[in-house]
Amino acid sequence: MVRNLLTRRTLLAAGAVSASTLILPTHAQALAPTRTMRGGSNNYLPGAPIVDRIGGGGFWMTGSVRRAGDGAPLAGQRIQIWAHTTEGHERDPHSHGATLTDGNGEFRLEMPQIVPAFGQAHGHLAYDDDAYETVFLRPVMASSKDTTLHADFVLQPA
Repeated sequence: MVRNLLTRRTLLAAGAVSASTLILPTHAQALAPTRTMRGGSNNYLPGAPIVDRIGGGGFWMTGSVRRAGDGAPLAGQRIQIWAHTTEGHERDPHSHGATLTDGNGEFRLEMPQIVPAFGQAHGHLAYDDDAYETVFLRPVMASSKDTTLHADFVLQPA
């Protein structure tokens, strides 16, 4: 005979254990640095200018930049962005631009709509300054109809 093990007492005990684990302090774990993604550096152009917007806009690239280890937000970090868009190929200089992170380590840059290249709609982002190790990202969009793409960087000091 199989007995139902879910009784009021076992549920209350399980709830007490779950609640107590929420109250106990957790140990901070070091935040691992972001690894460069394969294909992320394709068509990279060193020194892309800092811009208010790339082309006519309509699409938003967003993200954050944090320091490896403690996860502190990094203000004033240069992030270069480029993509294959409705206005040009990712190899075209006018399809590249850079922006700086704000006081919360966040960035946001408007650009033309990203369109599929080699079968995938994707963007390219790079942290390419001297204070931290260079990281190239190539996030793929869930749908080519999306109007935003988000990418986060966790940087390792150089």
